Amino acid sequence: MAWNYRRRVKLIPGVRLNFSKNGISTSIGFRGANITFGSKGTYLNTGIPGTGLYNRQKISSGGNSHHNDSIQREAIVEPTDNIISVDVEEVTSHDMQGIKEAIINAHKQRNDLSEAIKSVNSTKLFTKAKLIASYIFIIGFISKKIKNNIQKDIEAQKQTIVELEKQRDISYVNLDIEFDDEIKIKYEKVVNSFKNLMTSQKIWHVTTALSENRVVTRSYASISERKKEVRFDLKSLPDIKSKDFALFFKNSHGADIFFYPNFIVMQARKGNFGLIDFKELDFNFKSRRFVEKENVPSDSKIIDTTWAKVNKNGSPDRRFKDNYQIPVVRYGTIALKSSTGMHEEYEFSNYEVSEQFASDFNDYKKTINGLPQVAGQNYIAKEKD
Repeated sequence: MAWNYRRRVKLIPGVRLNFSKNGISTSIGFRGANITFGSKGTYLNTGIPGTGLYNRQKISSGGNSHHNDSIQREAIVEPTDNIISVDVEEVTSHDMQGIKEAIINAHKQRNDLSEAIKSVNSTKLFTKAKLIASYIFIIGFISKKIKNNIQKDIEAQKQTIVELEKQRDISYVNLDIEFDDEIKIKYEKVVNSFKNLMTSQKIWHVTTALSENRVVTRSYASISERKKEVRFDLKSLPDIKSKDFALFFKNSHGADIFFYPNFIVMQARKGNFGLIDFKELDFNFKSRRFVEKENVPSDSKIIDTTWAKVNKNGSPDRRFKDNYQIPVVRYGTIALKSSTGMHEEYEFSNYEVSEQFASDFNDYKKTINGLPQVAGQNYIAKEKD
């Protein structure tokens, strides 16, 4: 009997982002059916491909209902010296739920297909073992017929694996991004300045900032930090395919951060994730005077000196025999917060490149946040064969 294996595979809807002076539109769907999000509400768009006919149905109202939810979340957050975000399951913005659902489905389907491939591979190994046994224990005409059937099964299993792998390779959210020229130039500036930011000799993820009693510690520093060195990169999540890479911020203790053109993905180690709309993001940059007791990075500037033990007026405390001078450097600090519970902070040895990135990013963010959300624009995504 010939071997056969069938598996129903769902097509994953694509996401299209359109940035123009007339506004931002976000659409999710296939050819002939998609969902559009905008300030006036969420619309289901359906139509007959090739005819130019379509219907648009409002399925939820617009407005700022998500802000009420955010305020409630903020109210229950206790003040702490720890710089840490809430669980990624809680940070997703209201307008990002549709994209999140598409990513979840893509991830689940790819895992299911991987398990199916393992199952077929195991069956193929067992079938090969039967073929070897047929050469050893069975002879004559019957042997030849059995061998042919087993060989056909093996070929069918190989082809099934090829087909499953093809399906797995398209089980992702295809992110299609279009910019007006003026907005594209601003986004390219963000990417280029991020590449420069990546070259900072030291990038730290700050996890705790504690106030210091300078009288007790006899120290110049008023804040004590706990931080861990990390690296930035350009990369993408396996569930999202785009011609452009995301700006990747490594997290030393929690969810890694991926910046896309108008939203952030926070990806936890166990695969849980959340999406934050730029409208919810508070992106702040500041300079920090830091008493550097370790080696000063080569791309940092020494702006002052202090003593290991100091008096209130900054003079050296003469009670300590081996008191010594310590350089004070200027670092750049980026703080990321959202009304949904994101709270992360990064420090950079190269102040100039961090300042430039922050300036370019905030300029771009201000531009797209000032654009209207277009609810009436329809988009029909191309369905993959």
